[in-house]
Amino acid sequence: MTKDKWEDIKEMIKNKFTIESEKKYPLENVYDGEAEELIFRSSLGRIKLEFITKPKLLDKKTNYSRRIGSDVKVEYIYSKEEKVNIFKAYKWDTETDDWVEINSQAIDNF
Repeated sequence: MTKDKWEDIKEMIKNKFTIESEKKYPLENVYDGEAEELIFRSSLGRIKLEFITKPKLLDKKTNYSRRIGSDVKVEYIYSKEEKVNIFKAYKWDTETDDWVEINSQAIDNF
């Protein structure tokens, strides 16, 4: 999903539904990554949408030693130019009192 499409979706939701909260925050442990979150009420119940923008992962290096008791260190290498966007949708589950991710096929019908 592109940033423009995300902005269109946010505008449509703001016009049709009651917004409970909207926030933007930096991602932990990811340089130059940020997430936007929109929570609203619909006919399906409480819905949370997330739009995550972060640098593209280029490589993952694992450093370890064969000695007993040594640590394993994972180093992630991100692109400085390229970004990736991730869109996720969640529905509030009253039984578990937690957010449950909605699969992509259900989002198409949404």
